Amino acid sequence: MTLEELRNKALFQNTIDTWIMLCEEKNADWYDTKSYMGFVSHLFQNGLKLQKFPLCIKESGGMYHRGKDKTEFAETLAQSSDPNAAAYTVKLSDDTIKIIRKFSPSAVA
Repeated sequence: MTLEELRNKALFQNTIDTWIMLCEEKNADWYDTKSYMGFVSHLFQNGLKLQKFPLCIKESGGMYHRGKDKTEFAETLAQSSDPNAAAYTVKLSDDTIKIIRKFSPSAVA
């Protein structure tokens, strides 16, 4: 699925599902929490308005994606006090999708 297809489901999406779709587009592993936090930092650095989102993974479209457990991923993120580890709501406008695609999941070391 592409980011545009995700947007067709709902204009506002949570950053975890958006992250997973970006990684799918770039054929990258989405399961690395450090890379996810780099992604959220990238969104903030580019001036996107993000609202904290109380995400319940089990209610957001299933637990597993590409054979990995989204619930476990979210629980690992929840153990961090870093604000970049939180889930946020993001509006998937054309400009936002361009900013999202500028992030390289493999660039986070």
